[in-house]
Amino acid sequence: MKSATRDMTKGSPWRLIAGFALPVLLSQIFQQLYNTADTLIVGRFLGDGALAAVSSSGPLIFLLVSFFEGLTLGAGIAISRYFGAGDDASVERAIHTNIVVSFLSGIALSVFGVLLTPSILRWMGTDPEVLPEAISYFRYYFAGVLAVVLYNACKSIMNALGDSKRPLYYLLLSSATNVALDILFIGGFRWGVWSAAVATVISQAISVVLCLMQLSRKTARYRLQWAKLRIDREMLGQIVRYGLPSGIQNSVIGFANVIVQANINTFGKITIAACGTYSKLEGFAFLPITSFTMALTTYTSQNLGAREYGRAKKGARFGIVCAMILAELIGFAMYAFMPYLARFFSSTPEVIRLATNQARTISLFYCLLAYSHAVSSVLRGAGKSFVPMAVMLAIWCVLRITYITLIMQYSHELRFLYYAYPLTWSISSVIFFLYYHRSDWVHGFECAKS
Repeated sequence: MKSATRDMTKGSPWRLIAGFALPVLLSQIFQQLYNTADTLIVGRFLGDGALAAVSSSGPLIFLLVSFFEGLTLGAGIAISRYFGAGDDASVERAIHTNIVVSFLSGIALSVFGVLLTPSILRWMGTDPEVLPEAISYFRYYFAGVLAVVLYNACKSIMNALGDSKRPLYYLLLSSATNVALDILFIGGFRWGVWSAAVATVISQAISVVLCLMQLSRKTARYRLQWAKLRIDREMLGQIVRYGLPSGIQNSVIGFANVIVQANINTFGKITIAACGTYSKLEGFAFLPITSFTMALTTYTSQNLGAREYGRAKKGARFGIVCAMILAELIGFAMYAFMPYLARFFSSTPEVIRLATNQARTISLFYCLLAYSHAVSSVLRGAGKSFVPMAVMLAIWCVLRITYITLIMQYSHELRFLYYAYPLTWSISSVIFFLYYHRSDWVHGFECAKS
Protein backbone atom coordinates (compact mmCIF):
# COMPACT_ATOMS: atom_id res chain seq x y z
CA MET A 1 0.00 0.00 0.00
CA LYS A 2 1.31 3.42 -0.93
CA SER A 3 2.48 5.44 2.05
CA ALA A 4 0.21 8.33 3.07
CA THR A 5 3.16 10.46 4.18
CA ARG A 6 4.94 12.91 1.89
CA ASP A 7 8.51 14.08 2.36
CA MET A 8 8.55 17.74 1.23
CA THR A 9 12.32 18.11 1.65
CA LYS A 10 13.03 16.54 -1.75
CA GLY A 11 11.78 17.40 -5.22
CA SER A 12 10.39 20.52 -6.89
CA PRO A 13 9.11 22.97 -4.24
CA TRP A 14 6.31 24.34 -6.40
CA ARG A 15 5.07 20.86 -7.31
CA LEU A 16 5.15 19.73 -3.69
CA ILE A 17 3.33 22.81 -2.43
CA ALA A 18 0.78 22.80 -5.24
CA GLY A 19 0.30 19.04 -4.90
CA PHE A 20 -0.33 19.44 -1.17
CA ALA A 21 -2.47 22.57 -1.55
CA LEU A 22 -4.86 21.24 -4.20
CA PRO A 23 -6.43 18.49 -2.05
CA VAL A 24 -6.54 20.96 0.85
CA LEU A 25 -8.31 23.48 -1.39
CA LEU A 26 -10.87 20.88 -2.48
CA SER A 27 -11.26 19.80 1.13
CA GLN A 28 -11.85 23.39 2.22
CA ILE A 29 -14.37 23.90 -0.58
CA PHE A 30 -16.41 20.94 0.59
CA GLN A 31 -16.06 21.95 4.24
CA GLN A 32 -17.34 25.39 3.34
CA LEU A 33 -20.11 23.86 1.26
CA TYR A 34 -21.27 21.80 4.14
CA ASN A 35 -21.12 24.79 6.48
CA THR A 36 -22.96 26.84 3.87
CA ALA A 37 -25.57 24.11 3.42
CA ASP A 38 -26.91 24.90 6.89
CA THR A 39 -27.34 28.56 6.02
CA LEU A 40 -28.68 27.90 2.53
CA ILE A 41 -31.27 25.32 3.53
CA VAL A 42 -32.27 27.16 6.70
CA GLY A 43 -32.78 30.40 4.76
CA ARG A 44 -34.82 28.71 2.04
CA PHE A 45 -37.04 26.52 4.24
CA LEU A 46 -37.30 28.48 7.50
CA GLY A 47 -37.02 32.13 6.38
CA ASP A 48 -34.92 35.20 7.14
CA GLY A 49 -35.47 34.96 10.91
CA ALA A 50 -33.92 31.50 11.09
CA LEU A 51 -31.17 32.60 8.70
CA ALA A 52 -30.37 35.48 11.04
CA ALA A 53 -30.28 33.06 14.01
CA VAL A 54 -27.65 30.88 12.33
CA SER A 55 -25.69 33.91 11.09
CA SER A 56 -25.62 35.61 14.49
CA SER A 57 -23.85 32.64 16.09
CA GLY A 58 -21.15 32.26 13.42
CA PRO A 59 -18.52 34.65 14.87
CA LEU A 60 -19.07 33.20 18.33
CA ILE A 61 -18.46 29.64 17.11
CA PHE A 62 -15.29 30.81 15.39
CA LEU A 63 -14.13 32.60 18.54
CA LEU A 64 -14.40 29.51 20.74
CA VAL A 65 -13.36 26.77 18.28
CA SER A 66 -10.47 28.64 16.66
CA PHE A 67 -8.40 28.73 19.86
CA PHE A 68 -8.22 24.95 19.94
CA GLU A 69 -7.54 24.86 16.21
CA GLY A 70 -4.47 26.95 16.97
CA LEU A 71 -3.24 24.32 19.43
CA THR A 72 -3.64 21.56 16.83
CA LEU A 73 -1.64 23.74 14.45
CA GLY A 74 1.14 23.83 17.04
CA ALA A 75 1.10 20.04 17.17
CA GLY A 76 1.29 19.93 13.37
CA ILE A 77 4.37 22.15 13.38
CA ALA A 78 6.12 19.87 15.89
CA ILE A 79 5.18 16.75 13.90
CA SER A 80 6.35 18.29 10.59
CA ARG A 81 9.65 19.34 12.09
CA TYR A 82 10.46 15.92 13.51
CA PHE A 83 9.25 14.23 10.33
CA GLY A 84 11.62 16.40 8.28
CA ALA A 85 14.46 15.56 10.67
CA GLY A 86 13.71 11.81 10.45
CA ASP A 87 12.98 11.48 14.19
CA ASP A 88 10.22 8.84 14.10
CA ALA A 89 9.99 8.33 17.87
CA SER A 90 9.30 12.03 18.45
CA VAL A 91 6.69 12.04 15.68
CA GLU A 92 4.77 9.26 17.42
CA ARG A 93 4.93 10.97 20.82
CA ALA A 94 3.64 14.21 19.31
CA ILE A 95 0.76 12.40 17.58
CA HIS A 96 -0.45 10.64 20.73
CA THR A 97 -0.15 13.79 22.83
CA ASN A 98 -2.10 15.79 20.24
CA ILE A 99 -5.02 13.34 20.31
CA VAL A 100 -5.27 13.37 24.11
CA VAL A 101 -5.03 17.15 24.37
CA SER A 102 -7.65 17.58 21.65
CA PHE A 103 -10.04 15.14 23.35
CA LEU A 104 -9.81 17.01 26.66
CA SER A 105 -10.14 20.36 24.90
CA GLY A 106 -13.26 19.20 23.06
CA ILE A 107 -14.94 18.13 26.31
CA ALA A 108 -14.12 21.44 28.00
CA LEU A 109 -15.32 23.46 25.01
CA SER A 110 -18.58 21.52 24.88
CA VAL A 111 -19.39 22.22 28.54
CA PHE A 112 -18.42 25.88 28.21
CA GLY A 113 -20.42 26.43 25.02
CA VAL A 114 -23.61 24.73 26.22
CA LEU A 115 -23.69 26.48 29.61
CA LEU A 116 -22.79 30.01 28.52
CA THR A 117 -24.66 30.22 25.21
CA PRO A 118 -27.56 32.46 26.35
CA SER A 119 -25.35 34.88 28.28
CA ILE A 120 -22.86 35.36 25.44
CA LEU A 121 -25.52 35.83 22.76
CA ARG A 122 -27.32 38.42 24.89
CA TRP A 123 -24.02 40.19 25.51
CA MET A 124 -23.57 40.35 21.73
CA GLY A 125 -26.89 42.18 21.46
CA THR A 126 -28.56 39.44 19.42
CA ASP A 127 -31.99 40.54 18.15
CA PRO A 128 -34.66 39.28 20.62
CA GLU A 129 -36.68 37.99 17.68
CA VAL A 130 -33.98 35.51 16.72
CA LEU A 131 -32.45 34.86 20.16
CA PRO A 132 -34.39 31.67 21.01
CA GLU A 133 -33.45 29.99 17.71
CA ALA A 134 -29.85 31.20 17.98
CA ILE A 135 -29.55 29.70 21.47
CA SER A 136 -31.03 26.43 20.23
CA TYR A 137 -28.67 26.19 17.24
CA PHE A 138 -25.63 27.13 19.30
CA ARG A 139 -26.32 24.67 22.12
CA TYR A 140 -26.84 21.71 19.81
CA TYR A 141 -23.67 22.59 17.92
CA PHE A 142 -21.55 22.72 21.06
CA ALA A 143 -23.09 19.57 22.49
CA GLY A 144 -21.22 17.73 19.74
CA VAL A 145 -18.24 20.03 19.27
CA LEU A 146 -15.87 17.25 20.39
CA ALA A 147 -16.21 15.79 16.89
CA VAL A 148 -15.14 19.11 15.35
CA VAL A 149 -12.07 19.43 17.60
CA LEU A 150 -10.97 15.81 17.05
CA TYR A 151 -11.37 16.08 13.29
CA ASN A 152 -9.13 19.16 13.25
CA ALA A 153 -6.56 17.27 15.34
CA CYS A 154 -6.56 14.28 12.99
CA LYS A 155 -6.38 16.52 9.96
CA SER A 156 -3.42 18.42 11.42
CA ILE A 157 -1.57 15.12 11.96
CA MET A 158 -2.16 13.94 8.41
CA ASN A 159 -1.26 17.30 6.90
CA ALA A 160 1.92 17.51 8.99
CA LEU A 161 3.00 14.19 7.49
CA GLY A 162 2.35 15.53 3.99
CA ASP A 163 -0.97 13.71 3.50
CA SER A 164 -3.64 16.14 2.34
CA LYS A 165 -5.65 13.64 0.26
CA ARG A 166 -7.25 11.42 2.87
CA PRO A 167 -8.78 14.32 4.83
CA LEU A 168 -10.31 15.38 1.50
CA TYR A 169 -11.84 11.95 0.87
CA TYR A 170 -13.33 11.81 4.35
CA LEU A 171 -14.70 15.30 4.03
CA LEU A 172 -16.36 14.50 0.71
CA LEU A 173 -18.38 11.78 2.41
CA SER A 174 -19.26 13.89 5.43
CA SER A 175 -20.23 16.86 3.22
CA ALA A 176 -22.67 14.73 1.26
CA THR A 177 -24.04 13.36 4.53
CA ASN A 178 -24.50 16.86 5.95
CA VAL A 179 -26.44 18.12 2.94
CA ALA A 180 -28.64 15.02 2.91
CA LEU A 181 -29.37 15.33 6.63
CA ASP A 182 -30.11 19.07 6.32
CA ILE A 183 -32.65 18.38 3.58
CA LEU A 184 -34.15 15.49 5.54
CA PHE A 185 -34.35 17.24 8.92
CA ILE A 186 -35.40 20.70 7.73
CA GLY A 187 -37.04 20.15 4.35
CA GLY A 188 -38.56 16.74 5.11
CA PHE A 189 -39.29 16.59 8.84
CA ARG A 190 -39.68 20.40 9.16
CA TRP A 191 -37.63 20.43 12.33
CA GLY A 192 -36.28 23.74 13.62
CA VAL A 193 -32.97 25.49 13.11
CA TRP A 194 -31.39 23.29 15.80
CA SER A 195 -31.51 20.31 13.44
CA ALA A 196 -28.99 21.98 11.12
CA ALA A 197 -26.47 21.91 13.98
CA VAL A 198 -27.26 18.24 14.63
CA ALA A 199 -26.66 17.43 10.96
CA THR A 200 -23.27 19.17 11.10
CA VAL A 201 -22.19 17.30 14.22
CA ILE A 202 -23.23 13.89 12.83
CA SER A 203 -21.38 14.56 9.58
CA GLN A 204 -18.24 15.71 11.38
CA ALA A 205 -18.34 12.61 13.58
CA ILE A 206 -18.21 10.44 10.46
CA SER A 207 -15.00 12.21 9.40
CA VAL A 208 -13.48 11.66 12.84
CA VAL A 209 -14.20 7.93 12.81
CA LEU A 210 -12.64 7.55 9.35
CA CYS A 211 -9.55 9.55 10.36
CA LEU A 212 -9.02 7.52 13.53
CA MET A 213 -9.41 4.28 11.60
CA GLN A 214 -6.75 5.41 9.11
CA LEU A 215 -4.32 6.55 11.82
CA SER A 216 -4.81 3.25 13.67
CA ARG A 217 -4.07 0.99 10.68
CA LYS A 218 -1.32 -1.54 11.32
CA THR A 219 0.32 -0.66 8.01
CA ALA A 220 0.61 3.05 8.88
CA ARG A 221 4.17 4.33 9.25
CA TYR A 222 3.18 6.32 12.32
CA ARG A 223 0.45 4.30 13.96
CA LEU A 224 -1.99 5.61 16.54
CA GLN A 225 -2.09 3.01 19.31
CA TRP A 226 -4.72 3.42 22.00
CA ALA A 227 -2.46 1.96 24.70
CA LYS A 228 0.07 4.75 24.03
CA LEU A 229 -2.41 7.60 24.40
CA ARG A 230 -0.95 9.85 27.04
CA ILE A 231 0.36 13.38 27.42
CA ASP A 232 4.11 13.61 26.91
CA ARG A 233 5.30 16.65 28.87
CA GLU A 234 8.01 17.58 26.37
CA MET A 235 5.61 17.37 23.43
CA LEU A 236 2.92 19.23 25.33
CA GLY A 237 5.43 22.01 25.92
CA GLN A 238 6.16 22.22 22.19
CA ILE A 239 2.48 22.12 21.25
CA VAL A 240 1.83 25.00 23.64
CA ARG A 241 4.93 26.90 22.47
CA TYR A 242 4.00 26.70 18.81
CA GLY A 243 0.24 26.47 19.12
CA LEU A 244 -0.68 28.86 21.92
CA PRO A 245 0.30 32.00 19.96
CA SER A 246 -1.76 30.73 17.00
CA GLY A 247 -4.67 29.91 19.27
CA ILE A 248 -4.53 33.36 20.86
CA GLN A 249 -4.22 34.91 17.40
CA ASN A 250 -7.31 33.07 16.17
CA SER A 251 -9.25 33.96 19.28
CA VAL A 252 -8.46 37.67 19.22
CA ILE A 253 -9.48 37.80 15.56
CA GLY A 254 -12.63 35.95 16.54
CA PHE A 255 -13.20 38.37 19.42
CA ALA A 256 -12.88 41.32 17.06
CA ASN A 257 -15.38 39.67 14.74
CA VAL A 258 -17.77 39.20 17.68
CA ILE A 259 -17.53 42.94 18.34
CA VAL A 260 -18.29 43.58 14.66
CA GLN A 261 -21.22 41.15 14.85
CA ALA A 262 -22.52 42.86 17.99
CA ASN A 263 -22.58 46.14 16.07
CA ILE A 264 -24.23 44.49 13.08
CA ASN A 265 -26.91 43.11 15.41
CA THR A 266 -27.98 46.66 16.24
CA PHE A 267 -29.19 47.10 12.64
CA GLY A 268 -31.86 44.37 12.88
CA LYS A 269 -32.51 40.90 11.50
CA ILE A 270 -32.46 41.87 7.78
CA THR A 271 -28.93 43.25 8.15
CA ILE A 272 -27.89 40.23 10.21
CA ALA A 273 -29.17 37.93 7.45
CA ALA A 274 -27.39 39.98 4.77
CA CYS A 275 -24.05 40.00 6.60
CA GLY A 276 -24.41 36.30 7.31
CA THR A 277 -24.99 35.67 3.61
CA TYR A 278 -21.88 37.62 2.67
CA SER A 279 -19.88 35.90 5.40
CA LYS A 280 -20.70 32.44 4.05
CA LEU A 281 -19.70 33.45 0.52
CA GLU A 282 -16.59 35.19 1.78
CA GLY A 283 -15.60 31.88 3.32
CA PHE A 284 -15.12 30.53 -0.20
CA ALA A 285 -12.83 33.43 -1.02
CA PHE A 286 -10.57 32.41 1.86
CA LEU A 287 -10.12 28.89 0.53
CA PRO A 288 -7.03 29.53 -1.65
CA ILE A 289 -5.53 31.38 1.28
CA THR A 290 -6.19 28.49 3.65
CA SER A 291 -4.95 25.81 1.27
CA PHE A 292 -1.65 27.50 0.49
CA THR A 293 -1.06 28.64 4.07
CA MET A 294 -1.49 25.09 5.36
CA ALA A 295 0.90 23.85 2.69
CA LEU A 296 3.38 26.59 3.55
CA THR A 297 3.42 25.75 7.24
CA THR A 298 4.06 22.06 6.59
CA TYR A 299 6.59 22.71 3.82
CA THR A 300 8.53 25.31 5.82
CA SER A 301 8.61 23.24 9.00
CA GLN A 302 9.73 20.04 7.26
CA ASN A 303 12.50 21.79 5.32
CA LEU A 304 13.82 23.76 8.24
CA GLY A 305 13.74 20.59 10.31
CA ALA A 306 15.95 19.05 7.60
CA ARG A 307 18.08 22.26 7.47
CA GLU A 308 17.15 22.90 3.84
CA TYR A 309 17.13 26.68 4.22
CA GLY A 310 17.29 27.59 0.53
CA ARG A 311 14.36 25.30 -0.28
CA ALA A 312 12.35 26.82 2.54
CA LYS A 313 12.78 30.34 1.13
CA LYS A 314 12.07 29.30 -2.44
CA GLY A 315 8.87 27.48 -1.53
CA ALA A 316 7.71 30.32 0.70
CA ARG A 317 7.93 32.82 -2.16
CA PHE A 318 5.94 30.58 -4.47
CA GLY A 319 3.18 29.93 -1.91
CA ILE A 320 2.76 33.58 -0.96
CA VAL A 321 2.42 34.71 -4.57
CA CYS A 322 -0.05 31.94 -5.45
CA ALA A 323 -2.24 32.69 -2.45
CA MET A 324 -2.41 36.39 -3.35
CA ILE A 325 -3.21 35.82 -7.02
CA LEU A 326 -5.94 33.27 -6.39
CA ALA A 327 -7.51 35.32 -3.61
CA GLU A 328 -7.68 38.42 -5.80
CA LEU A 329 -9.22 36.53 -8.71
CA ILE A 330 -11.94 35.31 -6.39
CA GLY A 331 -12.32 38.84 -5.04
CA PHE A 332 -13.08 40.13 -8.53
CA ALA A 333 -15.60 37.32 -9.01
CA MET A 334 -17.29 38.19 -5.71
CA TYR A 335 -17.48 41.84 -6.72
CA ALA A 336 -19.11 41.03 -10.04
CA PHE A 337 -21.46 38.17 -9.14
CA MET A 338 -22.53 38.89 -5.56
CA PRO A 339 -26.13 39.95 -6.49
CA TYR A 340 -26.67 36.56 -8.12
CA LEU A 341 -24.88 34.55 -5.44
CA ALA A 342 -26.86 36.16 -2.60
CA ARG A 343 -30.13 34.99 -4.18
CA PHE A 344 -29.24 31.42 -3.28
CA PHE A 345 -29.62 32.34 0.39
CA SER A 346 -32.52 34.78 0.36
CA SER A 347 -35.06 36.17 -2.06
CA THR A 348 -35.54 39.35 0.00
CA PRO A 349 -34.34 42.32 -2.10
CA GLU A 350 -32.95 44.22 0.89
CA VAL A 351 -30.88 41.24 2.03
CA ILE A 352 -29.43 40.90 -1.47
CA ARG A 353 -28.69 44.63 -1.71
CA LEU A 354 -26.92 44.83 1.65
CA ALA A 355 -24.87 41.69 1.01
CA THR A 356 -23.79 43.09 -2.38
CA ASN A 357 -22.76 46.40 -0.84
CA GLN A 358 -20.60 44.61 1.70
CA ALA A 359 -18.92 42.46 -0.95
CA ARG A 360 -18.17 45.44 -3.17
CA THR A 361 -16.58 47.30 -0.29
CA ILE A 362 -14.30 44.47 0.85
CA SER A 363 -13.65 41.88 -1.87
CA LEU A 364 -11.04 43.74 -3.93
CA PHE A 365 -8.74 43.74 -0.90
CA TYR A 366 -8.56 39.95 -0.56
CA CYS A 367 -4.97 39.94 -1.85
CA LEU A 368 -3.88 41.81 1.29
CA LEU A 369 -5.62 39.31 3.52
CA ALA A 370 -3.88 36.51 1.61
CA TYR A 371 -0.47 38.11 2.03
CA SER A 372 -0.86 38.53 5.79
CA HIS A 373 -2.02 34.94 6.26
CA ALA A 374 0.64 33.47 3.96
CA VAL A 375 3.54 35.23 5.67
CA SER A 376 2.07 34.27 9.06
CA SER A 377 2.05 30.62 8.00
CA VAL A 378 5.67 30.73 6.88
CA LEU A 379 6.68 32.28 10.20
CA ARG A 380 4.71 29.67 12.17
CA GLY A 381 6.42 26.92 10.19
CA ALA A 382 9.73 28.52 11.16
CA GLY A 383 8.79 28.33 14.84
CA LYS A 384 8.13 32.08 15.12
CA SER A 385 4.44 31.93 16.07
CA PHE A 386 4.73 34.90 18.40
CA VAL A 387 5.30 37.38 15.55
CA PRO A 388 1.99 36.84 13.68
CA MET A 389 0.18 36.67 17.01
CA ALA A 390 1.56 40.05 18.09
CA VAL A 391 0.80 41.73 14.76
CA MET A 392 -2.75 40.41 14.54
CA LEU A 393 -3.45 41.09 18.20
CA ALA A 394 -2.40 44.71 17.73
CA ILE A 395 -3.97 45.32 14.31
CA TRP A 396 -6.83 42.88 13.77
CA CYS A 397 -8.08 43.08 17.34
CA VAL A 398 -7.06 46.25 19.20
CA LEU A 399 -6.98 48.62 16.24
CA ARG A 400 -10.08 47.10 14.61
CA ILE A 401 -12.14 47.31 17.81
CA THR A 402 -10.90 50.84 18.53
CA TYR A 403 -11.81 51.95 15.02
CA ILE A 404 -15.29 50.40 15.21
CA THR A 405 -16.00 51.82 18.65
CA LEU A 406 -15.04 55.34 17.60
CA ILE A 407 -16.61 55.29 14.15
CA MET A 408 -19.95 53.97 15.39
CA GLN A 409 -20.16 56.87 17.82
CA TYR A 410 -19.44 59.26 14.98
CA SER A 411 -21.75 57.75 12.38
CA HIS A 412 -23.96 54.68 12.79
CA GLU A 413 -23.60 53.47 9.19
CA LEU A 414 -22.89 49.98 7.93
CA ARG A 415 -20.31 51.02 5.36
CA PHE A 416 -17.98 52.25 8.10
CA LEU A 417 -18.11 48.80 9.69
CA TYR A 418 -17.11 47.27 6.37
CA TYR A 419 -14.07 49.55 6.10
CA ALA A 420 -12.61 47.98 9.25
CA TYR A 421 -11.46 44.92 7.29
CA PRO A 422 -9.53 46.38 4.34
CA LEU A 423 -8.05 49.00 6.66
CA THR A 424 -6.61 46.49 9.12
CA TRP A 425 -5.56 44.05 6.36
CA SER A 426 -3.56 46.83 4.70
CA ILE A 427 -1.73 47.81 7.88
CA SER A 428 -0.88 44.22 8.85
CA SER A 429 0.41 43.50 5.33
CA VAL A 430 2.82 46.43 5.51
CA ILE A 431 4.16 45.23 8.87
CA PHE A 432 4.54 41.64 7.65
CA PHE A 433 6.29 42.82 4.50
CA LEU A 434 8.87 44.76 6.49
CA TYR A 435 9.47 41.91 8.93
CA TYR A 436 9.61 39.17 6.30
CA HIS A 437 12.12 40.95 4.08
CA ARG A 438 14.30 42.49 6.79
CA SER A 439 14.54 39.68 9.34
CA ASP A 440 16.43 36.40 9.27
CA TRP A 441 13.39 34.20 9.88
CA VAL A 442 15.13 31.05 8.59
CA HIS A 443 18.27 30.67 10.68
CA GLY A 444 18.11 30.05 14.37
CA PHE A 445 15.28 27.55 13.89
CA GLU A 446 17.26 24.88 15.71
CA CYS A 447 17.45 27.11 18.78
CA ALA A 448 13.65 27.05 19.00
CA LYS A 449 13.70 23.28 19.14
CA SER A 450 15.39 23.06 22.49
